[in-house]
Amino acid sequence: MTVTSGQGTVRLSAARHDVGDRRVWTVQAVRDLGVTTDVETAGGAVLGVGRSKAYELAKIGEFPVRAVRIGRRYVVPVAAILQLLDIE
Repeated sequence: MTVTSGQGTVRLSAARHDVGDRRVWTVQAVRDLGVTTDVETAGGAVLGVGRSKAYELAKIGEFPVRAVRIGRRYVVPVAAILQLLDIE
């Protein structure tokens, strides 16, 4: 399934698996991340934003979903990712 939101398009399939060097994320795999995930996983893997760009957007407050800074790291609520993708 391909999900399009105001922030872009994300491909979600029936099962999480590797395609070449890219992982395809399912809705269940995103839910299985837990309550929060790191910016690299949220941006790079799930939303399709590169690692450096994900951290840059988090730093300036323009990450596609709320990113919370805790000490030196950023965490992203998984519920916000699901909401962005119109899944929940």
